Parts: sequence; structure tokens; C-alpha cells
Amino acid sequence: MKIKASLTRIILFAFDVEKLKTFYTDSFQLTVIEEIKNEWVVLNAGTMEIALHKIGEAYMPEPGAKLKAESNTKLIFNVTPNLTLLRQKLLNAGVDMKEIRSFAGINSLFCDGEDPEGNICLLYTS
Repeated sequence: MKIKASLTRIILFAFDVEKLKTFYTDSFQLTVIEEIKNEWVVLNAGTMEIALHKIGEAYMPEPGAKLKAESNTKLIFNVTPNLTLLRQKLLNAGVDMKEIRSFAGINSLFCDGEDPEGNICLLYTS
């Protein structure tokens, strides 16, 4: 018997659930599916969901320390219609965004950045 699985949701542990919710809903127009205020949010991200889960107290940084996610995961967003405009909007909002780049043989543009807690995102358009 073959067992098949499909990925339906990614959970990001968050220091500030509300701040990340605002970032993803404002930046990418993701919609909230369910929510427990300041604890848990599920966002509709197209064919998948992104859930934001309040990180446990034991993992909170010292007061005044910069929040920085420690993950080897990259969230990838297909952007339409204009990657350049979205990148500029994010830069204007203080989001850390790299330059737009392309690669030989690939008919797409790419731009790396970070959400407010340091989760790495890749924006691309084809």
C-alpha cells in the first residue's frame, strides 16, 4: 500500500503574533482563517496555510534584545503583477529586502527579504 501525503500548513513560532499577522495580511493580502488573539492565527496563503503560534515563555528573548527567528526555512511567494512595486513598499515600511536579481536560463525575477521577526522570504515573479 502506498501512502500519499500533502503539505497543507506551515507553522511559524512567533514572538509577536499580532505584528506578524499584520505584516503578512498587509504585505501579501493573506486572509485570516482562524484566530485566538495574541496566541494563534491561521492565514490563507493560496494552496497552503501559514499559521502563527505564540512562542513559549522559555524561548522569549531578554527584554530589549532584537527578535530574530532561528530557522533554516524560507517562505516563497509568487508575486503578481509587480515585484518591483511590492519590494519598494516593503522597503518603505522598513522591511529588510535585498536587490532584485535574475539567473541565466530562468525567466523569473527574485528578491530575498525578512519578515519583522527575521523569517526569510523569497519573492519571485515569472
